[in-house]
Amino acid sequence: MQAKDVMTKQVATIRENATVREAARVMIERNVSGLPVLDENGGVVGIVSEGDFVRRAELGTETAGAWWLLPLAEGAASDYVKTHGAYVRDVMTSPVLTVEPSTPLREVARLLHEHRIKRLPVLESGRLVGIVSRADLVRSLAR
Repeated sequence: MQAKDVMTKQVATIRENATVREAARVMIERNVSGLPVLDENGGVVGIVSEGDFVRRAELGTETAGAWWLLPLAEGAASDYVKTHGAYVRDVMTSPVLTVEPSTPLREVARLLHEHRIKRLPVLESGRLVGIVSRADLVRSLAR
C-alpha cells in the first residue's frame, strides 16, 4: 500500500498570514488537529498543530522561566515568538516533512515514528494533494 491509498484528499489548510485564532477556528470547524500552512502561491511552507497552541500567553500556559536568564537561554527568542506570536507563520513548524502519493506506507509509518509527528502532507509535483495522519493508518488497519 502507498500513501495515496490511505490519505485524506480533502485537506483543511491555512495561509501563513492567518492569525492563530483563525487557525484554531479552522481546526475546530474541520475537526482536525493540524493544518498544512500555505504561502501565497499555494505551496506548503509549514504545518501548525494543536501542539503549537498548548503553550500560549493568552492561556497563561507559556513556560515561565527566570527572566534574567533569557539572554543566555538558547532559543529563548524563538520560544517567545511561539508563545506570543499572533500569526500562523510565527508558530508553525517549518520546514515540514512531506511524502509523495507513491510513498510506501512502511516509509510513511517510519517517518511518523522517527520524527514523532502525527501527519505528513502528500505532495505531487510540489502541490498538496492529500495528508496522511496516524488516524488514517489506523482506519486502514481497521478495514
